[in-house]
Amino acid sequence: MNTEKVTARRLTAQEVTELGPQDGIFVSAETEGLPLDCYAPANLSRPGKSFEGGSFTARTIFGDEIQLLPDNAEERGTWIADAAGEEIEVLQSAGILLNLALFVPGGNKESLDSLYTAAREAFGAGIVQRWSEEVVAVPEVKVDLFEEPIRGRKSPNGQNRDRRALDIYPTRVRFLEPSDGWKFVVEPHEEVVDDTPTI
Repeated sequence: MNTEKVTARRLTAQEVTELGPQDGIFVSAETEGLPLDCYAPANLSRPGKSFEGGSFTARTIFGDEIQLLPDNAEERGTWIADAAGEEIEVLQSAGILLNLALFVPGGNKESLDSLYTAAREAFGAGIVQRWSEEVVAVPEVKVDLFEEPIRGRKSPNGQNRDRRALDIYPTRVRFLEPSDGWKFVVEPHEEVVDDTPTI
């Protein structure tokens, strides 16, 4: 966890109404189930004047949406950078969480252990962790992945079909989500043959 001291001042609800989504603010970095005693950079989700009732919604740089009541003395408040203010501790970065599904050709326990060891050496033993592990034999074949509308009449020429991804391993499909109102169609991969005559 990387924090730094920032000089800022606390805003009132009236001052927040004068801000827009482009203005940088600091709000509590506390997330659900994780009480962090510092602040996170954030922006209002819409102009402050558009909110009513003294309650505002901000989105932190980590993607969390937070409800703000700036005038509530029991909350940590909403802050803005100000050289005449006081020091607060701001969370600058907390790393990136990667959920990985690794395809290891000819993989066995020894090769997975070697891969894990190499990752820990590269990023640090306290950084790389195995949260869950599932070893599945995967045929080295590929599929074509399409999206089609969930409802609607299918046309014979496939005009309503959209290529989401081509040339993909079947196991990766498990980790993708179709667009709203669309469903996945998985077909055996066919190489695209360009039969355009050449000179």
